[in-house]
Amino acid sequence: MKTIIIFSIAAFILATCGNGGKKQNSKPQAKQLNISILLDLSDRIDPQKHPASPEHYERDIENIKIVTEFFKKNMEQLTAWRAKGKIRIFFSPPPSNREINSIAEKLNIDCSKLDNKGRKNVYDTLTELFAQNLSKIYQMTIQTNTRAWDGSDIWRFFKDDVKDYCIERDTAYRNILIIFTDGYLYHKQSVYNTGNRYSYLLTNNIQKYRNPKWKEKIEQDDFGIITERNDLNNLEILVLELSAEQPSNKIDEDILAFALQKWFKEMNVSNYEIYSSDLPANTKMRIEKFLNGK
Repeated sequence: MKTIIIFSIAAFILATCGNGGKKQNSKPQAKQLNISILLDLSDRIDPQKHPASPEHYERDIENIKIVTEFFKKNMEQLTAWRAKGKIRIFFSPPPSNREINSIAEKLNIDCSKLDNKGRKNVYDTLTELFAQNLSKIYQMTIQTNTRAWDGSDIWRFFKDDVKDYCIERDTAYRNILIIFTDGYLYHKQSVYNTGNRYSYLLTNNIQKYRNPKWKEKIEQDDFGIITERNDLNNLEILVLELSAEQPSNKIDEDILAFALQKWFKEMNVSNYEIYSSDLPANTKMRIEKFLNGK
């Protein structure tokens, strides 16, 4: 009997201790990542209409490289056999160009469906894969839309798709949605309003708030985006690249950010940050801070 008791105690100690007597679970295990990237392929990326240095699409690509490197770091923490992260690109609505959609399919990565060899390949090629194919998508989009830009229906994406596309039911996952947009929301298929709530944000409905007391006026009017849901408590959102159409109306970025923050709060988004367009080196710090939960 004593032998059995001694053996049981020894087994327990070996199971719970290691590395100099520390508990194996003393450091929390990293969560699996479920990262969705929503690209606004409106005229904001048109170098002729909205020139910048670097160009807006080039900033997007550099910023997404930071996201893919964070995804790889998470794979390292979990080790190959436990890494089941997911990262993908979305558009709303999908481009009419079939080739763009075909390229985008290559940027739908689900490590939970891969063996160790497949995960190793993801780790080795992810950043380059995204950079090269995103460059193709942006160039083709610009060439296709030189005469007419349909816009990006971010409002409808949240109304119809975000819960199904961006939130895993498995609580082992951390759900993150990263949106690249200038902040002006518009698509011709979604132009609605109810009082001072809109499915879009454009010059024609924000220009009256371009004054020093814009925040008080917005709150007084209950101006904002139409809210269709309140069930996004398992989603974190990072919005990047807000940019005023005209330098003389830089206040637009404050108004757009405020309207988006109000919208996210009403949808019960668990955590969100919104940042204006900046040089990639500066945006890098903000992305890393958000992704690292700081």
